[in-house]
Amino acid sequence: MEPSEIIVGLDIGTTKIAAIVGRRNENGKIDILGFGRTDSIGVKRGVVANIDDTVQSIVAAVKEAENRSETNIATVNVGIAGQHIKSIQYRGSIIRPNADIEISQSDIDGLNENMFKLAMNPGEEIIDVIPQEYTVDGESGIKQPKGMLGHQLEANFHIITGQTMAAKNIFKCIKKANLEVESLLLEPLASAEAVLSDEEKEAGVVLVDIGGGTTDIAIFQDGIIRHTAVIPFGGDIITEDIKEGCTIIKKHAEDLKVKFGSALASENRDEEVVAIPGLRGRPPKEITLRNLASIIQARMEEIIEHIYFEIKNSGYEKKLIAGIVLTGGGAQLKHITQLTEFITGMDTRIGYPNEHLAPGVPEEMASPMYATGIGLVIIGLQRLEKESLKTEKPAQKPKKPPRGSFLDIIKKFFEEDGNT
Repeated sequence: MEPSEIIVGLDIGTTKIAAIVGRRNENGKIDILGFGRTDSIGVKRGVVANIDDTVQSIVAAVKEAENRSETNIATVNVGIAGQHIKSIQYRGSIIRPNADIEISQSDIDGLNENMFKLAMNPGEEIIDVIPQEYTVDGESGIKQPKGMLGHQLEANFHIITGQTMAAKNIFKCIKKANLEVESLLLEPLASAEAVLSDEEKEAGVVLVDIGGGTTDIAIFQDGIIRHTAVIPFGGDIITEDIKEGCTIIKKHAEDLKVKFGSALASENRDEEVVAIPGLRGRPPKEITLRNLASIIQARMEEIIEHIYFEIKNSGYEKKLIAGIVLTGGGAQLKHITQLTEFITGMDTRIGYPNEHLAPGVPEEMASPMYATGIGLVIIGLQRLEKESLKTEKPAQKPKKPPRGSFLDIIKKFFEEDGNT
């Protein structure tokens, strides 16, 4: 296998913005050529709140990634998240004029494209359409109908929607940073590509990405995405709780959470004490690790209860053999797997993105906090490989992007507007 083209994943999060440059090597693994990370100062709960601050952070992260990888970055695969993201299940169908002709890729693409034309609430647009399984003339459970004969082609779709302006603001930030958007991807699906195995997706698994501003959920069963949700709580709200509960400044609260935080108060003793530097002219403040863990545990229990509600709401609670996989920066909290197992009764593990990475990549990249960025690179590579397979066949025309897809609508908006 020849090394692939270079792909860039841009994770615009609430606490950090990370740009990751990667490509697939001759062994099929992903080489991280370079990465850049900077604090995110313009994003609140996964949504752009300040254009200029976000652009500044994006430029800094991309510049650092360019320097480390010694490449010029022009296009990026961007993740989208936030409380505005919703998902619906929909069943679509088309009637084929001649049942004796094999179902072609264009028939399947036409059915998929029709889903982008569904009427949405004002201010909402369809971001992505994911086919789950197909039905041909009443025969259900078909994963790939291409080549079959049939009159009626139906499919169940997982449709992801979001606020138009939230996505346009992301697009505007990318344009202002002198970059182009290659694709706009749902962040929990990107994280799932980085940390879940095919066996887990087949058995049934819940991917929980605990970020700074939001907690993203994706449920898979029989290898198919079944449910997605975004909870408007993450690591930042725990930091705020520590700040209020211990009456200290936010910087010290974040340091406490990262270095000494635990999701189980019972795992800490009263005599374990940490001292926080006092403000000017004031003595240091002593905080017991048990009290710190009590504050964290109270908020984590609330977040996990929300996660469990979404699991039950999906209808797949009894079919998730592989349990829960936690990833994202919040998954690094000590004893979080034990608390999750205690509340949900489901097997839980931490998801690390190192399975797909080539030997010798920076050790920092194996952290759960980079799962989304690495997942964006993986999905970008998968799409690139699919396109290259199609162009190798001269009889087939290269597939056009779906008419009316969300990314096309946004691009057209900016071309007509011209005010980027």
